[in-house]
Amino acid sequence: MTNSRMNPKVDEFLSKANKWKEEYEKLRNIVLDCELTEEFKWMHPCYTFEKKNIVLIHGFKEYCALLFHKGALLQDAHGILIQQTENVQAARQIRFTNVQEIVEMETILKAYIYEAIEVEKAGLEVEFKKTTDFLIPEEFQNKLDEIPALKTAFDALTPGRQRAYIRYFSEAKQSKTRESRVAKCMQQILNGKGLND
Repeated sequence: MTNSRMNPKVDEFLSKANKWKEEYEKLRNIVLDCELTEEFKWMHPCYTFEKKNIVLIHGFKEYCALLFHKGALLQDAHGILIQQTENVQAARQIRFTNVQEIVEMETILKAYIYEAIEVEKAGLEVEFKKTTDFLIPEEFQNKLDEIPALKTAFDALTPGRQRAYIRYFSEAKQSKTRESRVAKCMQQILNGKGLND
């Protein structure tokens, strides 16, 4: 591994890491051994092949992880890939709680990284669920039917923003809560904003 392939922003990220520092450094070395380009995206070390995202290193309170951007397309021969939440469609993680786990899995991790590179070389894409595949809650559908401007504004949102609203409204168990959420978000939708904008 040559130092010229190491990104100074990742060096800075590692120098400031309070937790998982040793784990991050080991993961970094493993990934760089796989000839990927080191970048810094979304405030984390990200590794690319021909400008396509392959893996990202990130940490949480309970674990650190190697996130495969198209992990859903990997074979997962060892059954170690984790879908972060039910709404995550493409990415998958391999989680670690100590550096020893990473050391023991180095060969497997490299195999997964090389497989992820092959997925990219082959031009494979994850088939995302379309917004039309999500059931729109009755309370929101009623408002879309009543207010044409709301429907127009909602249809103009990006598919990701549309899905975020649909999920947010659908998560409420009671109709009253769904109605309240829809009422609170209507102006934001009319303004062309996403749920988290």
